[in-house]
Amino acid sequence: MYANLSKTIKEFDVSYRKGRAKISDQEFDSLVRNLKRIDPNNSYFHQNKVLPSMGNGNYEEFLETLLPDTRLILTPKIDGCAVGLMYTKGKLVKAITRKGKDKTEALKTIKNIPHKLPINIDIQIRGELYGHGLIPTKSQALAGGHLRKKIPTGDGLSFCSFEILNSELNKHTQLIQLKKLGFEVPEHKFTNYLSEVDIYRKLWLEGKLFSSYPMDGFVLTVNSRKLQKQLYQYQYAIKC
Repeated sequence: MYANLSKTIKEFDVSYRKGRAKISDQEFDSLVRNLKRIDPNNSYFHQNKVLPSMGNGNYEEFLETLLPDTRLILTPKIDGCAVGLMYTKGKLVKAITRKGKDKTEALKTIKNIPHKLPINIDIQIRGELYGHGLIPTKSQALAGGHLRKKIPTGDGLSFCSFEILNSELNKHTQLIQLKKLGFEVPEHKFTNYLSEVDIYRKLWLEGKLFSSYPMDGFVLTVNSRKLQKQLYQYQYAIKC
C-alpha cells in the first residue's frame, strides 16, 4: 500500500512540474500528509532538494507555535520553478534548480538576473522563475520548459528573489538589500496580529492581494532571523 501511494504521489509531482497538474494542490497535499503519517521515512521525503522548502497544509497549527505579537511578512507564492543563484565576488558563477541541477547557462538568459553585482561579495539567493501575465499552471510550464531546453531564450520569463540564504539579516532587510543589488523582489505586507492572516487570505481569494503574479497562494515568513533559528518551520505556504 505504501509503495502504491508513494508511486502515485511521485507521478502527480512530475506531472505538476511539467505544468500538467492532474489533481488540485489541496488533494496533493492531503496525499503527502497521509504518506508522511504512515511512512515517514519514505524516499519521497529524502530527495536531494538543496533549496529550502516550506510548510504547507494546516497553517493554523503553524500560527499556534508563534507568540501573538510575532512580526510576519506576507509574500505571494509565485507559481514557477524554484531557483538558487550563487555569486562569488559579485559574479554569477552558478544557478541551480530545487534538486541541485546546474542550469547556469539557462538562467543567464533571464533578462532581470544580474550577471555582475554592484558590490564585491559572495552571496546565495533563492527565488522563483516565472512567466509574466500567465495563469499559474502556464507560468510553471513555461519556466520548467525553459530549464529543459537545450537552447533556452528566456522569453517571457522573470526571476523574483525572496531570500539571501547565507545571510543573518531579517527577512525585510534582506528584501531591501536584494532590491539595492538590482533584483526584482516580491510585493509584501506586514502583520503583527496573527488574526489578520485570515483577512489577508480572504483578500487574496477575492483577487485583491498580489494579483499581478501567477500565484497559487501566499507565504507567511517570520521576520526575525533570530526567531527563525529557534523554530522548526519559519515560513509557511497558504493555499486556497
